[in-house]
Amino acid sequence: MRSVVWTMVVSLFLGIPVFAELIGFDTAAVGALPSGWTVAMTHAGGPPHWQIVQDPTAPSAPLVLAQTSQDRTAGRFPMAIWNGVSIRNGEVSVAFKTISGVVDQAAGIVWRYQDAENYYIVRVNALENNVVLYKVEKGIRSSIPPKGMPSRSYGVKHQVPKNTWSNLRIDFKDSQFTVYFDGERMFETADQTFVNAGKVGLWTKADSVTYFDNFSVTGR
Repeated sequence: MRSVVWTMVVSLFLGIPVFAELIGFDTAAVGALPSGWTVAMTHAGGPPHWQIVQDPTAPSAPLVLAQTSQDRTAGRFPMAIWNGVSIRNGEVSVAFKTISGVVDQAAGIVWRYQDAENYYIVRVNALENNVVLYKVEKGIRSSIPPKGMPSRSYGVKHQVPKNTWSNLRIDFKDSQFTVYFDGERMFETADQTFVNAGKVGLWTKADSVTYFDNFSVTGR
């Protein structure tokens, strides 16, 4: 135990991440949920279905993690939670491609996940063409406006291409959050609802069929 604690202290002192991992899916079995992941969902509706599928166009082809259920319940949030680490500060990024969805075509990142009713999430939507950051507290989802914008602002408008691989990233330190889309800084915001470390993961909404690849987590 002492050696682990010492490594973390030295890493923090030197400014080196205390945890960093790129999670790919090419060793998983097609049609199955990869090892280390747990399926969760906020609100009612048909059960989520997360599975490994093939996509030769993926950044790390050929296998990706996909949410393939198509229940159109509007307030239904399927999630895949990674059990490998619990962090308070750091960054998470993922490559994604929206495939289909009539109600929504969404892809999101979850962090400081406490349970299926309490977490932060940043998501993009290829039907609405916007990027929005939320908190889900006791099952109630509320958007958090970007800094410098009116309190009722709903994220930022931005083109989200359909059936195209893109990248979403969230940097979080204490109460400060910064969102990036395809390497471009979208906005910053702040919130203090969830201050403890939590798990990280992937998020979709309603009938979104979405592919994910190259899930990267850094803890600081």
